[in-house]
Amino acid sequence: MRRDHIAELLPEIYRASLPAGGPLAALLEVMEAMHAPVEAVLDDLDAYLDPRRAPDRFVPYLAGWLDLDRYLDWPGGRRGSAPPRFAPGLGRLRELTAQAASLARVRGTRAGLQRMLEVATGLAGYVLTEAPPGEDGPRPFHLHVSAPAGARRFTDLVRRIVEDEKPAYVTYELEFEEAVAPGG
Repeated sequence: MRRDHIAELLPEIYRASLPAGGPLAALLEVMEAMHAPVEAVLDDLDAYLDPRRAPDRFVPYLAGWLDLDRYLDWPGGRRGSAPPRFAPGLGRLRELTAQAASLARVRGTRAGLQRMLEVATGLAGYVLTEAPPGEDGPRPFHLHVSAPAGARRFTDLVRRIVEDEKPAYVTYELEFEEAVAPGG
């Protein structure tokens, strides 16, 4: 808030005693300086609410609003002990947060789980098979998740996503494809 706007809020008697260089004028300058950082944030508030433009330290907070903080890891294992981290990186967390609403619409479906895994890890190639064949025929209420080899480094995250996003009554097994050696 600029000092002239602050001055308009003062009683008439105070405004009459606002000569430049006086103590009240100095106080208004300090008040203007104190408001400047807050006004800068308010002028760009939409950037804070857009996960693709939000400051890095604010993205985990936005993820928490959308209940995605369950996929964050805290150094030391305690929430709040240090800034959280997302195994695939901050860029992936930004994208997951940005797509959270569309992912919520298909939650609990095979397609929704597959899309969630792809967005969270940034990798394609997840194959989900419902009621895969077993020794005695199809295994109802069971899901076989085949993850690309590159997702092996995110094993804990992939497992947490599958457990959280599949229907509660469904069991699952997770396997990772074998990495293909270069040139072979």
